Amino acid sequence: MQSVYEAAGGHEGLVRLARAWHERVMADEVVSHAFSHGLRPDHIERLAAYRSEALGGPTTYSDRYGDESSVVRTHSGNGPHEEMDRRAIACFDQALTDVALFEDDPVRAVLRDYFAWATRTTMSRYHDSAADVPAGLTIPHWSWDGLIG
Repeated sequence: MQSVYEAAGGHEGLVRLARAWHERVMADEVVSHAFSHGLRPDHIERLAAYRSEALGGPTTYSDRYGDESSVVRTHSGNGPHEEMDRRAIACFDQALTDVALFEDDPVRAVLRDYFAWATRTTMSRYHDSAADVPAGLTIPHWSWDGLIG
């Protein structure tokens, strides 16, 4: 059986999805606030590399950019933001349609479940301070059956 990464179109498929999601997010008045401080020029590539690794692809993110601790720190210390999370997930769902992953495609449900889980757990676990994030976290891996390990 192919990995979620392969079923999603590999790295290029996840780049398309990252781009579609980012366009949706930047058009959302609530979620776009998360990027008001600016973003790296390679944001979409880094996002695709992170999701690729999480979904069974190559370890490019860990090899080039950092570990899970660095990712979680970037998303921490901003207080609770349930509305922003809900809207980010809605943007992701719309982005899945934008890249032609429709309701009847099995990979769509897995990708949506992964994104919702990551948004509501790992990326929003440390509301008070990025300093609370422990060192050495590894990128969680997701399969057709959900979280691995």
